[in-house]
Amino acid sequence: MTIRPRRSALYAPGSNARALDKARTLPTDVVIVDLEDAVAPEAKPAAREQAAAAILAGGFGDRELVIRVNSLATDWGHADIAAAARSGAHAILVPKVSTPGDVMMAAAELRKSGAPDSMRVWVMMETPMAILNADSIVRVARDPAARLDALVMGTNDLAKETRARITPGRAALVPWLAICVAAARAYGADLLDGVYGAINDIEGLRAECVQARDMGMDGKTLIHPDQIEACNETFTPDPRELEWARKLVAAFDAPENAAKGAIALDGRMVERLHADIARRNLDIAAAIARKMV
Repeated sequence: MTIRPRRSALYAPGSNARALDKARTLPTDVVIVDLEDAVAPEAKPAAREQAAAAILAGGFGDRELVIRVNSLATDWGHADIAAAARSGAHAILVPKVSTPGDVMMAAAELRKSGAPDSMRVWVMMETPMAILNADSIVRVARDPAARLDALVMGTNDLAKETRARITPGRAALVPWLAICVAAARAYGADLLDGVYGAINDIEGLRAECVQARDMGMDGKTLIHPDQIEACNETFTPDPRELEWARKLVAAFDAPENAAKGAIALDGRMVERLHADIARRNLDIAAAIARKMV
C-alpha cells in the first residue's frame, strides 16, 4: 500500500480562481477543491466547471487533489461527481454521509461516470447519524467497489447538529472523534480532523493539531494558507521519534530477535506492535522527505 502524507488538507473554493491558482504553490499535502459549503447555490455550476478545468490544467505537483462534491440528495451532486470523474482528481469528498449506502451510491456514480479505478472516495463524518453508524459506514472500505480511503471530521456541523459547544480541548467532541479514529483504524482508512476557525490563532490551531495527532489522526483540514506550517510541523514525526524508530526496527530485524514478540531495548520492554508503529513513522517521514526534494 502506498503511504501518502495527509498532514494538511487545505480547502480551496471551486468558485475562486485565484485561490485555486495559489494552491499550486502552497506546501499543503492535500488540496480539497470545495463545491459545497464554500460556493453559493447560483455559483455552483460555474464553480464545478472551473474546478475540473483547474485540475485538468495541472501544476499541482505531488499534492493530492480532492473535490468536495455536493450531496447526491441535492440538485448538483450527480453533475459534480460526473465532472470530478473526468477531472484527474485523486478522490471525491462526499458530504453529509450517514449510512453505508451513501458511500456505495457515490462510488457507483463514479463508475457510471467513467472514473478511473484509482479514484477514491472520502467521506465527511459530520452528522449525528454518521457517528452512530461509524462502524458500518467505514466497514465498506473492505469492499473494493466502495473505493473508501479516508474520513474527514466535520466538527462544526457536528456541533451544530448536536448543539454541543466547541471549547478549548473540545471535551464535548472527543468521544465522537475517538469513535471515528477506532472505525478508521479497524478498516484501514485514514482520518483527518475538522477545521479550526480562528485564522489568526496559530497557537490554538497547534493545540488542536497536537490533540488530533495524539488521538491517532493523520492530519487536519484547514481553511487558510497561514495554518499550513503549524499543521505540517505537528504531524511530521520529530527527529527523536525517528531515531527511536530506527533503533527499534533494527533491534527487531536482528537475527537473534527474529522469533521474539517482545524484547528489552534501552531499559524498556517493547513489542512487535511498537516496531510496526515505528515502521509507519519511518515510511511517513520518507514520503515527506520525497515531497521536499
